[in-house]
Amino acid sequence: MISKKCKSEIRRKKHYRIRNRFSGTPQRPRLAVFRSNSHMYAQIIDDTVGKTLVSASTVQKEVKSELEKTNDVAAAAYLGTIIAKRALENGIKQVVFDRGGFIYQGKIQALAEAAREAGLEF
Repeated sequence: MISKKCKSEIRRKKHYRIRNRFSGTPQRPRLAVFRSNSHMYAQIIDDTVGKTLVSASTVQKEVKSELEKTNDVAAAAYLGTIIAKRALENGIKQVVFDRGGFIYQGKIQALAEAAREAGLEF
């Protein structure tokens, strides 16, 4: 009998392959996205010093209060605009998008497009 691999393990391996191709620099930090079954998280990271410069998630009170649900496409789009606004306030205009091993569709795509519309370049 052939055993099927766990989806989270497959995603983790994809993420490692993606991370080997690029990393965040001070001039162009990395926008890392993670989604769980109930929430979404986004951080802008400078990998040279290993420091998170900006972060936003649907767990935070000010973000959660604006949303009806925290795990749908509308919540992802709102989170994309929030992370872009916070990045622009800190002087970050260009980032490298790290989808975290997730497929670029649905919530991940909505977050990325909303961040682009709000002013981030990637």
